[in-house]
Amino acid sequence: MLRQERLSASAAVRRYERPCAPPAWARGGHAQTLLAHLLPSGGERVSRATHASREVRLEDGERLVVHETSGASDARVILMHGLSGDANADYVRVAREALAARGHGTWSVNHRGCGEGEGLAGRPYHSGKTEDLRDVLLASRADAPDLLHVVVGFSLSGNIALLAAGRRDPVQPDAIVAVNPPVDLLRASRDIHRGWNRLYELRFSLRLARAVRARVRAGLATRDYRVPFGASLMEFDDLYTAPEGGFADGMDYYRRCSSLPVLGGAEVPTVWLTAADDPFVRPDGFADAPRSSDVFLHLEPVGGHVGYLERRGAGYGSWLSGAIPHYVDELLRVARERREETS
Repeated sequence: MLRQERLSASAAVRRYERPCAPPAWARGGHAQTLLAHLLPSGGERVSRATHASREVRLEDGERLVVHETSGASDARVILMHGLSGDANADYVRVAREALAARGHGTWSVNHRGCGEGEGLAGRPYHSGKTEDLRDVLLASRADAPDLLHVVVGFSLSGNIALLAAGRRDPVQPDAIVAVNPPVDLLRASRDIHRGWNRLYELRFSLRLARAVRARVRAGLATRDYRVPFGASLMEFDDLYTAPEGGFADGMDYYRRCSSLPVLGGAEVPTVWLTAADDPFVRPDGFADAPRSSDVFLHLEPVGGHVGYLERRGAGYGSWLSGAIPHYVDELLRVARERREETS
């Protein structure tokens, strides 16, 4: 079959049809966002299962740590956390356990300096760090060359995966699920600075400032950065992310690392999953944004920012525990067909 005749992901992927029906106390984007991160594991019974930790050496000589769980399927799912999180974030553990139930092995990635990788890297991770995704993929493929590789990126990491796909970076996964990615970094940084969203911004700012202080104390930063208390994310990116990441300033970082302008170039089977009530990654215009036929957009009415609490009888649980395995399996079906076409 000629490549141009193959079925596009947007046509082949079947939508996850079960709606996210929230409990009465978790209606609205703010409730979803806050409560999903305050309540352990979004109501799911997930364990801190035994995993193997391994270091991945990056091209610049720094290292990060991944948590590995084995599986019986022909795929490995690479789970990547959001800003100021780590590989044991509740939403990562929910996804890891739900994928294990489908037989999929996982690599849960700690970005540079996060989780068990604290002290192993001085340079920052950020929304455009596609080279780290490349190095993780290369390491995973060297370890398991026969497996298909699916990246599930949450928030910031979703943008990283979409950016790599849209720019057609030389090293690509076989499929991508991007959950609430901030595809327009400038708009997201402005929106998180408004109204009640400042609560989220302050949480991020305090955690990021603490991480920067730790890197400065360890002698890993290039100079002595001092992040003012209560700094906005835009101020943080101007002060720290841009100079440490090789950008002229925060605006240059946002311009070069937003994935929305390049989604038309994506050739990797992709699901872009986001919520209509996300408080600071507003989906206005997403449905009409230019994107390739390999990008399937799922815009869920309710879910907040990586929240997705759903009602289950008298209790509650994480809607993502069903949606993510569904979309991973849908994308794997497309990826397998494409592998057969080229074999």
